[in-house]
Amino acid sequence: MERIPILQMGNFLIVTIQVDMHDQLAMTLQDDLTNRISQTSAHGVLIDISALEIVDSFIGRVLGNIAKMAQVLDAKTVVVGMQPAVAITLVELGLSLTGIRTALNVEKGMALLQASTDPTTDSQVTATKGHLDDNAEA
Repeated sequence: MERIPILQMGNFLIVTIQVDMHDQLAMTLQDDLTNRISQTSAHGVLIDISALEIVDSFIGRVLGNIAKMAQVLDAKTVVVGMQPAVAITLVELGLSLTGIRTALNVEKGMALLQASTDPTTDSQVTATKGHLDDNAEA
């Protein structure tokens, strides 16, 4: 049975899809990924789709479902490397990919995951906002 490898890097899982996705492979990835999130208590999932030239409505829905399942398991999902033709197709199909955060490349996606799982980010935003509020009153 064909499977897409899932790599672990710290608290994150990384999936790089390098083959054409078909429905059964997408469902297997969904099952494998949710099991790995549960087993590793991963805080984030990065899915690289840069090799995909076509994403149909089924694959788009599966990506959305993966993000929703990951969120239920307390993990954030970022999809990176989306080609312009794929983005155009998803918009034309009316798929909004609700719950999926996107980034242009792996580097920006990892930065987004780290920022979203860093507990100090909220306090820094709060501290910055408080500082701005102080300036507004002056």
